[in-house]
Amino acid sequence: MSTPLTAAEMLDREFLTFRAKLVDLAAALDRIDRAEGSVDADPRIDQLRRGLELLASPGDRRAERMQMAFSLPDEPTVAGGLSS
Repeated sequence: MSTPLTAAEMLDREFLTFRAKLVDLAAALDRIDRAEGSVDADPRIDQLRRGLELLASPGDRRAERMQMAFSLPDEPTVAGGLSS
């Protein structure tokens, strides 16, 4: 049976992947900023900004909170079951 990784070991293992994903996200946002027109009135850009704030927030369950932030309010949850 293997022992769980420490936080430092997990960071060592995942750091380059995390960094690459953040650079990809920054590049995508840069492309939007350089494109003609504005997306300031688009609610999706607000969702992305809230998602970035959530990502930077301390605490656990970030993935769950992120999923909920991007879910429609009337979508059933796993705990609530599927609607018919």
